[in-house]
Amino acid sequence: MPSPSAQPAAAPGALRFSVLGPLTVHRGERELPLGPLKQRMVLATLLGAVNSPVSVDALTEAVWPEEPPRTARKNIQVYVSALRALFGQDDRDARDRQRLTHTGGGYVLRVAEEELDLLTFRSLVRAAEGRPPQAAARLLRQALDLWQGPPLGDDLRQSPTLAEEAERLRLRHVTAYESWAEAELELGRAPAVVEGLRDLVERHPLRERLRSALMCALSASGRQPEALAVHDDYRQLLARELGLEPSGAMAARYRAILAGDTRAAGAGMAGGPPGGRPAAAPPRTTVLLPPDLVDFTGHGEELHDVLDLWEGDDGDGGAGGLGGVAGAGEAAHVVLLSGPAGAGKTTLAVRAAHLLGSRFPEGRLCVSLRDADGRTRSLSSVLAELGERTTGRTGPPTPEAWREWLATHRVLVILDDVPEERAVRALLPCGGQGRVLLTARGQLGGLAPVHRITVPPLDTAEAVQLLAGLVGPRRVRADREAALRIVRACGGSPLAVRVSGMRLAVLRHVPLREFADRLTDPTGALDELTAGDVSVRQRLAHGWDALPEERGREAGRLAAGTGDGPFGLTEAAEALGCDERHAVRVVEALIDAGMVTSPGGEVTAHAAQYDMPHLIRLYARGAGYGTPVLT
Repeated sequence: MPSPSAQPAAAPGALRFSVLGPLTVHRGERELPLGPLKQRMVLATLLGAVNSPVSVDALTEAVWPEEPPRTARKNIQVYVSALRALFGQDDRDARDRQRLTHTGGGYVLRVAEEELDLLTFRSLVRAAEGRPPQAAARLLRQALDLWQGPPLGDDLRQSPTLAEEAERLRLRHVTAYESWAEAELELGRAPAVVEGLRDLVERHPLRERLRSALMCALSASGRQPEALAVHDDYRQLLARELGLEPSGAMAARYRAILAGDTRAAGAGMAGGPPGGRPAAAPPRTTVLLPPDLVDFTGHGEELHDVLDLWEGDDGDGGAGGLGGVAGAGEAAHVVLLSGPAGAGKTTLAVRAAHLLGSRFPEGRLCVSLRDADGRTRSLSSVLAELGERTTGRTGPPTPEAWREWLATHRVLVILDDVPEERAVRALLPCGGQGRVLLTARGQLGGLAPVHRITVPPLDTAEAVQLLAGLVGPRRVRADREAALRIVRACGGSPLAVRVSGMRLAVLRHVPLREFADRLTDPTGALDELTAGDVSVRQRLAHGWDALPEERGREAGRLAAGTGDGPFGLTEAAEALGCDERHAVRVVEALIDAGMVTSPGGEVTAHAAQYDMPHLIRLYARGAGYGTPVLT
């Protein structure tokens, strides 16, 4: 049986991409000319989000961060066309001809794991997790050997976007080196890692994990005075720069070295026991997740954000992801996916959990915080289910016992459909190895610290792709205009598009045009969005029923009085029958409840354009509220 590190041999003439060093592309043994700097910036940006769509706006920002020319979009097309010609050179492989394609979400560069050094690196690092020191050291050494210098080279880092990507990659290299050094220390090979650790400490002086490994390596090499000096330098640096003291674990290691106890000084390295004894075998993985959808569509950027936060997570609160929370401490322990009912939050969370399997070797599970009728479950019932699924014991643990268990196990827990902060606050980790992924319609503003990710509607192209996967591409191609009307009537909701597709898959005799006519009738659209026991109206009703009665009336007035599409504060005040000061409070409360969406950038409340998701607007208009109450 091949080892986890075994990679398929590249076929003669196959493409190989490299970003762990200067950006290069090889076909076989020949390096391809990648063209001018801006074209290489486009390629590097696509490789940074490989196999996911990158919008033209994102490419433009990477290439022209300050003043893009009016021809920027056309220039991007030219660069992409040149890259396509380069990849499809000599017409060797049909896959190469379809390697760089355009979707509704942007351009997608499709690369297999063995074709990109970064993907191979990630695979090797994941394979090393939970392995005994001998195997872990070997796999991590193979991963580190893929690096050929500073990521992306020097010229591409002129782009702030690519400079951030290069920094993210560099931190992943440091994390992998730390893990490799700790495995080597477990094997008693301290002298082999001292100099490399010393070099990295000079470049990352505030990184405690590096300092700790260097102290252990020096102590195990018989160089105790130097090991103590590493701690003293670090303590002074922390006090001077941040006004902090080293962690308790670092201080304990210092005291052990000072007392001449080298076994205690090395205890806990790489999560292993004292004295370099082989680590115990990891516990059997418990996977209690809904199945991953084979036709998962869209939300690539949000999925990338979740994976980036935790793929490079060192298990102690840090995260090395793009746009992540490096240095944000506890914020990386809890991630919230928020969006209106039917936005695809649960599907996205489950997809992320399946992809993060190697990161959480002790288990992944999903527990809903509502019952089948949409009512909030009691804390004791949720705790009882968590306890039974994780430890097999019946009866609810205390919240304190649950958090203690979560802190000491590398598990990922999805707490799905959170109704409000108090329903989940006692279940969240206070630190340690466990991670929690929340889904909720609202923003749960009372929870902190939490890393929040908003799940937007599908764009039109993604929604059509999802519909075609359910009813068949030929049927969609035969009447694309009707397909566009259907997905637009669904407001970009993955649930509504999926229900439409499931209905049409059964009703083969119904033309898409006829079904589109039904959905564009606002009085009957929600009645059409039902397939078997899956009802969009019922999902919306659960969210509506959870609103305080006053908020429901206000949402109804906004829906009835603001027309279709975005609205400003003045329109909101008129619809609510109140002054703008009160309207701001109402609109922001509905944003927090997931009933209204807010602008992406920072603007004043008076300048902002707000919106209400299309299906929520239809439901609210049918709720019978419309009479304003003056305040």
